[in-house]
Amino acid sequence: MAKKVINSVKLGAFIIGGMLFLVLLLYMIGKNSNLFGATYKLKARFENIQGLVTGNNVRFSGIEVGTVKRIKILDDTTIEITMIIEKKMLKILRKNAVVSIGSEGLVGNKVVNIVPARIPGPLAAEGDILNTRKTVSTEEMLETLSKSNNNIVEITAGLKTTVQRINNSNALWSLLNDESIPRDVRNSISNIRLATVKARNMADNLNAIVMDVRNGKGSVGTLLKDTSFAQNLNEAVLKIQAVGNEAQSLAVEIKQVVTGIQKDINTGKGTVNALLKDSLMTLTINTSLENIQKGTDGFNQIMEALKHNFLFRGYFKKLEKKKPK
Repeated sequence: MAKKVINSVKLGAFIIGGMLFLVLLLYMIGKNSNLFGATYKLKARFENIQGLVTGNNVRFSGIEVGTVKRIKILDDTTIEITMIIEKKMLKILRKNAVVSIGSEGLVGNKVVNIVPARIPGPLAAEGDILNTRKTVSTEEMLETLSKSNNNIVEITAGLKTTVQRINNSNALWSLLNDESIPRDVRNSISNIRLATVKARNMADNLNAIVMDVRNGKGSVGTLLKDTSFAQNLNEAVLKIQAVGNEAQSLAVEIKQVVTGIQKDINTGKGTVNALLKDSLMTLTINTSLENIQKGTDGFNQIMEALKHNFLFRGYFKKLEKKKPK
């Protein structure tokens, strides 16, 4: 009887142990812990893991290649996660790959996404820390969506107010119902079209003028293209420059003469000073001029008297006859 009880206890313990092992095995398989495959560890560091937990999947370009093994808080701004990666990724996954945290669907479980870099780099080895990229969390998305909804509500309210003002505006409806406006608009468009045509014609004419000038046609083209004109212009400039130099020399000489005259006047010497300042000489000159005038008058009277004298009358008549008529 005792032996039967012992066997029953052994059988019960074996069944319970088997069930526990089966549950543990199913749990580990469900967590994809790679119990029966070769793996190696990689690490990544984040400021916020956004609800990531141990056992979440790790994906490389959308393909599951491992799981999250451990989550460790290093300090108040850094959280380190350790990932178990399949051994076959040793020849594929590189050290410059970028790690981010995403989710399965909109509100599904969190996953770790590894995206390969576009530039070549060394392969990732056991214990390497990969680069990370901050992703937008669901909370941030919902917060942004809430702000957008509030903005939309404000815009809608503003549009509603604007529409109400438009509906209540008699002046606007009168303007819209005015039949003369379309006609005026058509006339304006026609005028704009005519102005455009005239502007195009003016541009064509201006282009033709420019082409003529480039080809040496017309007065302007001749002036710009004729090399002899440029040579003549240079010669004229040289002559003007020579005349200017001579004028400058003459001005210097005149300045010297004026300076000499001014010096004679200031020092009381020279003919100019005598003419301007010597009153006796001035009186003498005036007296001489008066005497010359008197002598001239006397001579004229003597000559007139001689003309009437009978001795010289014939002589003066012959002179009168010899004068050309």
